[in-house]
Amino acid sequence: MADQQSSILFTNGRFFNGSISPSNLDSAMVVRDGKIVYIGPASSPEIKVFESSGIKTQDLEGQHVLPGFIDGHMHFLMLGQSLHKVDLDGCESLAEIRSRISKYAAENPGKERVLCMGWMHSMTDGQAKASMLDDLGPRPIYIDSKDLHSVWCNSAALKEMGVQDMPDPAGGTIERDADGKASGLLSEACVLLIVWPYLSKVLPIEEKMAALKAAIKAYHEVGTTGCIDMAMDENAWEAILALREAEGGKLPMRVAAHWCILPGAGEASRLAQVSRAIELQQQFNNTTSPDLRVLGIKIICDGVIDACTAALAEPYTSNTHSEDPIWSPEMLSPVVKKACEANLQCALHAIGDLAVHNAINALSAHGTPGQRHRIEHLELTSPSDAARLGKLGITASIQPVHADPAILRAWPRLLGPQRLKRAFAYKDFADHGAVLAIGSDSPTAPHAPLKNLYVATTRRSAKQPEAGDAPVSEEFRLGVGQAVTAATRGAAYSCFAEGRIGSLEVGMEADFVVVEWKGEGEGLLGARIRETWFGGEKVFEG
Repeated sequence: MADQQSSILFTNGRFFNGSISPSNLDSAMVVRDGKIVYIGPASSPEIKVFESSGIKTQDLEGQHVLPGFIDGHMHFLMLGQSLHKVDLDGCESLAEIRSRISKYAAENPGKERVLCMGWMHSMTDGQAKASMLDDLGPRPIYIDSKDLHSVWCNSAALKEMGVQDMPDPAGGTIERDADGKASGLLSEACVLLIVWPYLSKVLPIEEKMAALKAAIKAYHEVGTTGCIDMAMDENAWEAILALREAEGGKLPMRVAAHWCILPGAGEASRLAQVSRAIELQQQFNNTTSPDLRVLGIKIICDGVIDACTAALAEPYTSNTHSEDPIWSPEMLSPVVKKACEANLQCALHAIGDLAVHNAINALSAHGTPGQRHRIEHLELTSPSDAARLGKLGITASIQPVHADPAILRAWPRLLGPQRLKRAFAYKDFADHGAVLAIGSDSPTAPHAPLKNLYVATTRRSAKQPEAGDAPVSEEFRLGVGQAVTAATRGAAYSCFAEGRIGSLEVGMEADFVVVEWKGEGEGLLGARIRETWFGGEKVFEG
């Protein structure tokens, strides 16, 4: 009897098995002690036995049941913190930005700093000066760009960080005025080396733990039960460990992480950071800590296209500018080599086609079969490099939400029409055998997976569907089943977890989500999460 009390029979569902065809879907599932012990037709003799035993039963009313989503690329602590920042997304002018900040400042007089997010260079015609913010009040103001590759500061923020006396760090730029004074914008490695370390020191651990709890709650509400952090550092790791201890040694989220390697002062500094990742991976791995692991390293090889900092094989069409990679091949090679020799996974941020080419070359030179290295973003790729991913066993870690037409209106001008045809070539990667892992890159983009999948399968806008933007490179859209798999089993495979999570099979952890959905790509825009289950326990009901 006690055994049956820990069991639940789910009936009248449409359980995803790689297909969304109604004729191929199972209709019943049994969960016992947090794991799936049966999945198949409701007419099975096994189900009759379960029903006759007095097992608790839940009728799913014909809804779709998908594996719990696994965010294949995100920033855990930053997501939680972003939930309490001034959101500038959608602002169309400096005046609107100033208005939102002023309103928040007035409503939160006790906050020591005003932290903001979601700014894009196009909102302010590429300008980001401290003087544009200084009259909004005496408190430090920090504005994260939407892509997290730059921070716009007022003078108080520059002063408290001591930026005026700093040289530009390797791979970063402190924008300066004609007199050489820092003028307000800190870009690329400055974010990692100056802004984030400073804020990590002044923000209390209790605030960070609260942010992580907020992130978990937000993820459960959208059906996400696992995530892969793509810029882990000492600050965030300390907070996650503290929260896990406070929660009794277990978190209701399966977390894997890549340790962020900064350009540093030289090769010795970079290799020392890899040594730290090796040390952590030996402590927190699939065997010792399967739900909170360090997988390997993350390297940010280039910037982003919107700021003209992504490394392209040919100059930008708009300004004939050629940007060098943040990590040159000479910098990249010894770091990737050391990580590969220690059997760490390498995750290489590469957005521009030159950065992608360099990243593939490094993984080809030093990786070994089965290490499941990955390249993040892959926003512009050549046909030949797209074909190399599958041949080399490199996971294509993609974020369809970045392909939303509403945020790409500057791309034709930046890249020209020919290169735009190769933007976000997801189907090309898959057709050449690459495993796809879908993520959100939150908080640079919305973390809800259903709208992410809508963009992946339609190449239309989930952000502004009424705007009528044409689909972006429509021939590269994914099938619905293909996209759902990439956001579940593909993401699990990418972090060596496909034996436990990512699919609805006997023996797997009972992480799943009940979705009100018609089962088609267009319908994803209006689909709704009804329930989220983690380890056989309901953690959200909508």
